[in-house]
Amino acid sequence: MKAIHYLYTLLVIALCLGSCAKDEVLEEPYGPGKKPLGIEIVNHGLSPSLGLPGTEVTVSAFGLLPFKDELVFRFNGERAEVVDITDSEIKVVVPDFASTGVTTISVGDVVVFGPIFSVTGKISIDPNFQVTQGANSGVEQVITAADGRMLVVGAFTNFDNKGVIRPINRIARTFADGTYDASLRSGSGANGVIGSIMPFKSGYLIAGAFNGYAQRGSDISNVTYINGNGTIDTMGVRPFRRPDQLDTIKYYPSFNGGFDQWVDALYLQGDKVIANGSFRYYISRRYDQPNRLETRDSVILDSVEIRQFARMNSDGSLDRTYRFDSAAGRSWAGGNGEARMSPILGGPNEGKLLVYGSFTQFDGQQQGYILRLNADGTIDETFNPGGTGADQLITKSFYNPATQKYVIAGNFRTYNGRPANRLAVLNEDGSLDESFVAKEFGGGGPSFIKQLSDGKIVVSGDFQTYAGIARNGFMVLDEQGNLIPGYNATGTFSGRIENIIERTAANGQRALLIYGYFTTFDSRFANNIIQVIIE
Repeated sequence: MKAIHYLYTLLVIALCLGSCAKDEVLEEPYGPGKKPLGIEIVNHGLSPSLGLPGTEVTVSAFGLLPFKDELVFRFNGERAEVVDITDSEIKVVVPDFASTGVTTISVGDVVVFGPIFSVTGKISIDPNFQVTQGANSGVEQVITAADGRMLVVGAFTNFDNKGVIRPINRIARTFADGTYDASLRSGSGANGVIGSIMPFKSGYLIAGAFNGYAQRGSDISNVTYINGNGTIDTMGVRPFRRPDQLDTIKYYPSFNGGFDQWVDALYLQGDKVIANGSFRYYISRRYDQPNRLETRDSVILDSVEIRQFARMNSDGSLDRTYRFDSAAGRSWAGGNGEARMSPILGGPNEGKLLVYGSFTQFDGQQQGYILRLNADGTIDETFNPGGTGADQLITKSFYNPATQKYVIAGNFRTYNGRPANRLAVLNEDGSLDESFVAKEFGGGGPSFIKQLSDGKIVVSGDFQTYAGIARNGFMVLDEQGNLIPGYNATGTFSGRIENIIERTAANGQRALLIYGYFTTFDSRFANNIIQVIIE
């Protein structure tokens, strides 16, 4: 056996030696790698390093001459005109729709990255706006008080890094220039997201997804009233008690009304309040009724089935004359999907509500994701989006009283059977304004649209190109849907915009206050709220 084992070992060695002696070479499993071009762009080698479209820029680079006739130079993806190439530099012209970002030299499919070039345009971050650190989570709404100070609400627990010691929970106040105002007496703030704030009486009505505010850790159902100084407004109530117990007064929130789920928006209609959200029940509390045991203070919850839209009186009680079926004891059906409201402020239809979202039916009628409600809550038949309306979800809509137009953004591709590529402008009667033609998006789509008072249309989303031009999530269009030269030089935007407010900057220039859920604007750090100067 030992001899057999010995012979077997010799045979294996001989086979290995024979195999190694062959000249055969195994193929590279992934193929040969791309040969380096030998091109090198000098870091910080741009002169100048910022400028307007049309600026001639000299770039320090080596190894270009062998590829002189085939290389392409780009500013953040936009191809530039090459003026001259030497063995140590290349001269190029910033193209019309270039935006802030990296420079590149490409030969075929091989790309060499260079330094960042800042394209200066007609939109720039306001250096005098004093919210330097932003909010640590989303900003849902900003309103301006009569004295010029701003109230900011959202999902944040720290605002402009002033909440390190004591959290700033979902509500903050600033002066007109954005400087944090520590005099707001909001205490521990809200224990959940504040989605909406509205001037109301001598204070503010706030709504969202919370059941406690400041010292009140209960007895709130997503809506409550706060005084002008930020404290919660309360009322004294003498609850039911047994005759042998001392008579006492307890304090509860003065606004006795709310909802079982998220309240997205509030709108003041005369002395009444319209609420919109994903709720299904209206909730109120009865403090002076006995409970079953009659041995302790009683808080009894009353609920009424109310879907998506409700109107409340000034004390929070439900207005049953608005979108309510008295015989059935519940509200009208509303939408079979998300239904959001955009109040119409100004114009011939002021006081009505534009309603949009993901529904295909509303109050039992077929609707194409959009409609308008009269002041009494009935469907406005004079708003006519045609037989089909939009063919898919509408994510954002605003009305512009200056142009008397609606703008919409979403996933739709048609509107009343006509092409409408994810953006559209509507006339006052709901028909499609066919003079606006949206171009093709690349890499994503829009989630926000708003038309400014001068007619310019601001769009944001997760798209990377528009009409084949690099626009990283933010752009400004004219009333025909074209990119406007000079207003599209900003770099990368990352996140979602909730709203844009036109205002005046501290130095008197025209400004836009932009807020929402975003981390980057113009390729720079921007935590959920910024102000930009717009020419």
